[in-house]
Amino acid sequence: MAIFMEQLTSMRIFLVLFLPLLLILKARKRVSSSSNAVRLPPGSWQLPVIGSLHHLLRSPLPYRSMADLARRLDAPLMSLKLGEVPVVVASSPDAAREFMKTHDVNFATRPWSPTMRVLLADGEGLVFAPYGPLWRQLRRISILELLSARRVQSFRRVREEEVGRLVAAVAAVTPGEAVNVSRRIAETIMDMTMRSIMGDRFEKRDEFMQVFAEGVKITSGFNLGDLFPSSRLANFLSGNARRAEANHRKNGELVDSVFRQHEEKRAVAADGAVDAEDLVDVLMRIQKEGGLEVPVTTGIIRAFILDLFASRGETTANALQWAMSELMRNPEAMQKAQTELRDSLQGKTTVTEDDLANMKYLKLVIMETLRLHPVVPLLLPRECRETCKVMGYDVPKGTTVFVNVWAISRDPKYWVDPEEFKPERFESGTVDFKGTDFEFLPFGAGRRMCPGVAFAVAGIELALASLLYHFRWELPAGVSPRELDMTEKMGITVGRKNDLYLHPVVSVPSPAVL
Repeated sequence: MAIFMEQLTSMRIFLVLFLPLLLILKARKRVSSSSNAVRLPPGSWQLPVIGSLHHLLRSPLPYRSMADLARRLDAPLMSLKLGEVPVVVASSPDAAREFMKTHDVNFATRPWSPTMRVLLADGEGLVFAPYGPLWRQLRRISILELLSARRVQSFRRVREEEVGRLVAAVAAVTPGEAVNVSRRIAETIMDMTMRSIMGDRFEKRDEFMQVFAEGVKITSGFNLGDLFPSSRLANFLSGNARRAEANHRKNGELVDSVFRQHEEKRAVAADGAVDAEDLVDVLMRIQKEGGLEVPVTTGIIRAFILDLFASRGETTANALQWAMSELMRNPEAMQKAQTELRDSLQGKTTVTEDDLANMKYLKLVIMETLRLHPVVPLLLPRECRETCKVMGYDVPKGTTVFVNVWAISRDPKYWVDPEEFKPERFESGTVDFKGTDFEFLPFGAGRRMCPGVAFAVAGIELALASLLYHFRWELPAGVSPRELDMTEKMGITVGRKNDLYLHPVVSVPSPAVL
């Protein structure tokens, strides 16, 4: 969604070119009061052609604009028209429950924008596959083979080794030198993820990170080409189709490099002695075995690998950055988390996953981070498969549905001091992120809930615990905790706009594992 503001100039040009049409349509517009009219959820006033888009121009972060509009309208269920695209936004737990539980099956598919059609031309992964036989098959493979508790546990050594490298790299920094914590975290999570996927660190890691970041921007859905899919002019001004084609081609080349590197490693392994089955092994085994309702093509495997990185890498890295940022802004919470770790570990040279079971406050910190900074604030969009009634309103077939979990998790009706970072609010244990508490949905709920929660949380807990245990962290000179820059940038996921730089001071030395 960052691309939305990048294209603001194109949007203005589009409006100027269509101004005569706007005036004509406005003069002809008449609202019907027929008793048989569709009863849509409430929404603010709209303009011809662009619909509700002008309401989103107030902020580069659409989820904030949508939250403000829903609050002004007092509309937990809100109807918008974003260009040509009919949209319904859920901004309350009750509304979210309607889409992800009561009517879950009817809203279990994904809208396919022109951009997505380009990016998924060779095959669909689990994340964006339409609801149907292929999606059910991919979900079953994910649950049973790729993201099961047993599979997550099998990659424990990978997580511990990569976090050990992170700690060693930070400890090696010249005293007094600031560390780009954002970059270090992103690289560690990338290496951790790719070792799980392909059994090795990816030789083209930096290039892949750059191409993937561009893909996240492209798939935001808030660009002219996707908002006006029938307009060739909008498509031309957007340039998104061209960017999507280039990104799709480059991603394909990089994933092919993943396959080649994976095969080369297996080929040189002595006597077939390789590490435990990685995720590429699993997918290739399933492809070879066959017997599936929908054959698993190489294109589907490519898309699946990108899905795995998106659900594991991008979200985990962003969550970790926000956790470190909030702890720096809240020194008392930082001290409490570090005291828990150091009292429990008693000078151990490394943090292992066995040590995390007793870290109750650390887990509360992560939950509070996900509440304040859900990494996918609008979740991934759903599409209405058949017209139905939700909370007494009509939701027509084809409507795109957003669940604004950012608005829900900051709603004072459900949270005391919702803008404050207070991990203690989760101490009762009555609320979790498993998709049953609709006031707290960082990973969604229902059939389309993120299947990679266990993978993500395992990486977040170990990395955060290690960074807090081994180091005391200081802000750059002259910056107070409340002055720390917390500006957000928006793609499908929300990360920091500017990298987080901090000064580490070693508290507990660790073995050098670089």
